[in-house]
Amino acid sequence: MKKFVLTLITAILFLGCSSKGASDESIVPKLVVSKTLAGLTLNDQHEKTHTLKASTKKVIFAFSKDVGHSCNDFFVTKDATYLESNSAIFIADVSGAPSLIRSMFIMPGLQEFKHRVLVLDDKDVAASYKAGVNNEKIIVVNIDNGIITEIKSLNSVSELSAVLETK
Repeated sequence: MKKFVLTLITAILFLGCSSKGASDESIVPKLVVSKTLAGLTLNDQHEKTHTLKASTKKVIFAFSKDVGHSCNDFFVTKDATYLESNSAIFIADVSGAPSLIRSMFIMPGLQEFKHRVLVLDDKDVAASYKAGVNNEKIIVVNIDNGIITEIKSLNSVSELSAVLETK
């Protein structure tokens, strides 16, 4: 009887945790040249809300764990104002992690950084930013007054450094 109840509880937990989210056909990509990112509003690692500023020229996206770690390891070696002084913001997608893992490990880890990390934590919202780009690369979106002018897929933080420091 105990095995049956345990199996039933386990099955309910797995069924409850396996939502599919939006289908690929219904996702409208947000990272498209000539589209706007104006009004983009996300929380940072300290749960403070930030809206894209008109002065922002580059938006860096990390959609995978490895890319996020690489970017954060790079930003740690720079001044806390490095991103701002290069008119850039950094957005990390943590939506793929279970909420328990996010709240217990990922967010406390991100809070240790001195640089600002904006967080995509909703799978449905993240899906529209991930659509049409290589999620295993560093994505840099150049913007002018909130309008996307160019999208670059970078392989390394050395490429990221060169892109950020080019005025």
